This record gives sequence, structure tokens and C-alpha cells, in this order.
Amino acid sequence: MTEKPTTHTSSIWGGRFETGPSAIMEEINASVDFDRRLFAHDIAGSKAHCTMLVHQGIISQADGDAILQGLDAVLSEIESGDFTFRRALEDVHMNVESRLAELIGEAAGRLHTARSRNDQVATDLRLWLRDAIDRVDDGLKVLQRALIDKAEAHADAIMPGFTHLQAAQPVTLGHHLLAYVEMLGRDRGRLADARRRLNECPLGAAALAGTAFPIDRRMTSSALGFTQPCANSLDAVSDRDFVLEFLSAGSILAVHLSRLAEEMVLWSSERFAFLRLPDAFATGSSIMPQKRNPDAAELIRAKSGRVVGALIGILVVIKGLPLAYAKDMQEDKEPVFDAADTLDLGVAAMTGMIEGATFDTDRMYAAAAEGFTTATDLADWLVRVRGLPFRQAHHLVGALVKKAEELECPLEALPLWVLQSVDASLTEEVYEVLALGHSVASRTSEGGTAPANVRAAAAEARRRFLD
Repeated sequence: MTEKPTTHTSSIWGGRFETGPSAIMEEINASVDFDRRLFAHDIAGSKAHCTMLVHQGIISQADGDAILQGLDAVLSEIESGDFTFRRALEDVHMNVESRLAELIGEAAGRLHTARSRNDQVATDLRLWLRDAIDRVDDGLKVLQRALIDKAEAHADAIMPGFTHLQAAQPVTLGHHLLAYVEMLGRDRGRLADARRRLNECPLGAAALAGTAFPIDRRMTSSALGFTQPCANSLDAVSDRDFVLEFLSAGSILAVHLSRLAEEMVLWSSERFAFLRLPDAFATGSSIMPQKRNPDAAELIRAKSGRVVGALIGILVVIKGLPLAYAKDMQEDKEPVFDAADTLDLGVAAMTGMIEGATFDTDRMYAAAAEGFTTATDLADWLVRVRGLPFRQAHHLVGALVKKAEELECPLEALPLWVLQSVDASLTEEVYEVLALGHSVASRTSEGGTAPANVRAAAAEARRRFLD
């Protein structure tokens, strides 16, 4: 059954239509349920536009004053919760304008001179996203500080480093945590780069072609904190690169959070027992009283899919759009809002887990002693001290590992006679080389895991990321 259109004409569309939209059309067309989040930025943009119109003599000072006072009143109503958003008015822009008309009368109709909802929404979204990026960056800085604090506290703590999730070589816990500090630093850099590029003002592009009114686009751009106006009116209203860049950078950040969350899930399990999450970020079981589940980490891991999904969704929306604006672009806001919220929540939850996590360094040390993790140290020593080609040293140590497996003991527990049965020139000096402490202390190359390196790297990370 087809919905009948309403009999009243639309106050938005004006005299072109004899009847209003059907209920179904109102449902698919309305965006105010989600774009109301733009209200503060919408009003800020309108105030800048109004001030410019007055300055350019396009509207009178009296009308401008009434509009500015009315916009302040609308903002106060929304912030206090006294404002009623109406779906029949489609979006946040028309809700604000309609209420403004109720408050100040005919003068409200002059506000939309020399602009369109096309340049208006593009401006609003850039302003909102600029604030969202700043908020995410602030959260990442706090998370980096928590990781650096833990890294400094555990600069000497030895743990297994993994490749293929197999014990590979001993590293320090501090070194491991600082790896995530670097990842998050790159995330902050990508977000800052996206913010710099989005900081151009679409206002004044109007619907798509600019306007014949003598507006001053640089005045509104400066008033709103943009670096400059967008250079091309068609591009200004149809560009959503800034959305895609935010979601791209956000997706990489979400993946980094997911990788750290995965390690926290593994490390808090009985099989690893490397860490204990704070009670505030763990849950129990409805049936098994002994359970202590790392649900916050698991949810961070899962929520990465929402951010990546938002990126894919907007790419699909944009890919087939000719210039300039099309209503398809209304679909950009919900994914962006959800992705930003998800990132804020994920960063905050990860920060809480890191700050409250306690590490079982004895267990980590014991795990580092398993799996012949210092075998490479012995091979390197044979190259450095004995002058063997690395491939020959690799083969020799491989034979020793095989002996240790047969005797079911670690390399450093092999009797000297067993070592010498493989290579008669081996001496007791080998045992020092195979010690875990010796292994990590020797890794002094730039970016290496030696405790002295970790302390220096943590101090440098504070300078680069926190100062």
C-alpha cells in the first residue's frame, strides 16, 4: 500500500510543490535524529555568516543584531534541553532556522541569504570533525603517557618476544610497551595531517556555483578558525575527502587498539598469566563463579570492525557520485559520529586497562626461559668471537637445540661435554652468552631492547609525544 502525501506544502521547499512529502518520504529524508549533534557548529557557522552579511551591507545591522541574539537564544534552549527537534523540518539547519523565525520574526529569513544547506552542512561537519580529532588526540596522549609510565617501571623486566606467536628472543616488557607508543604516535600524526587538510571553509560556495552577493569568504573562514576558504565552489560542497581521511586514520588507530587488546586477552589468560586486569575492566560469568573475563579488551578488539566498516561504507557512498552535492551525502554523518564515539570509548577503556594493569614479571621471566630464546645470541657470539660465517653458526646452534630437545632441558642446562660433542672448541663461556640478562643487555643497537635503551627511549618518547 502506497503512503498518501500530506496535503500541506513544505515550508522548506516553498511554492514549487502543491503537496507535502509522504510519511515514507519524511522517514527516509529526515536526518535530524542524528545531525542534531551539529547544532553548536551550525549556530557558530550561522553567526559568522550573519556577521559577514552585515559587514558587507547585504543585510541591515538591525536584522543582524536580531539574528545573532536569536541564535544565542536557540543555542541556550538546545543546551538546556528545552528545545524540541521536529522531524518534519528534516534537519538541524531547518530546525534552528524555524525556531529563530518564531523568536524574531521576518528577519530570520534573511540569514539564509548567499548560502545553501549544501555549503552549510559541509561547514558544520568540518567544524564538528575538527573538534572530534582534537578530542581523540587528547585521549591518545593520555594513553601514551600510561604506556610510557609502565615502560619505565618495567624497563628491566624480561619477557619472551614472539614471532608467529612462538617464543623467539627475550625482550623487556618496557620495550614491548613502547612499540605501542610509537604506533599511537603515528596515529596522532595521521589525524593531525587529516585535520590540517580539512581546515578549509566551504561557506560561501552556496549550492554549488558560488553567489552573486558581494560576500567576504575570508572573513567567515577566519571567524570560524579555518586557514582559508575552499578554492572551488563545486568541490567545496561535494568533497568528503576529509571524512574519508578521518575514517582511514581512525581505522588504523582502531586496528592498533585491537592488536593491543588481543595481547591483553592472551596475557591475562591462565596459559600466559603475564598480567592481571583491574577489576573495573573485567567481568564475571553468569554460571561459572571462578571466571574473570577480559571483556573490555575483547570489546575494543571487536569495535575495530565498526570503524573499518564506517570507512568502507562511506567509500561506497562516494564512489559513484558526480559533481556536485547529492543527497547520498546525508549518509556520511551516522558512520562518522559512530566511528568517533567508538574511538573515544576505545581509547579511554584502553587507558584505564593499562593504568590499572599489574604484570607478573616472574612469570614473564620464566616464559622467556622457555623455547630456547637465546639460541640466536649463541649464533651471534660464534660469529662475533669465533669468526664463523653466520650460516655455519646457525647450523651448529641448531644441532645444540636438537640435543637439548632430546635431553628435555634448556640450552643453558646442557652439560659441557654435550656442547663439545657438537663442537669441541666450545667452552664454559657459552653459558654466560645463553643467560637471559646477558641477551637483553647486549641488544644495544638503536631501537633495541636493552634496559638502558628502554629508559632512553621512554624519555625521548615523553619529549616527542607529551611535551
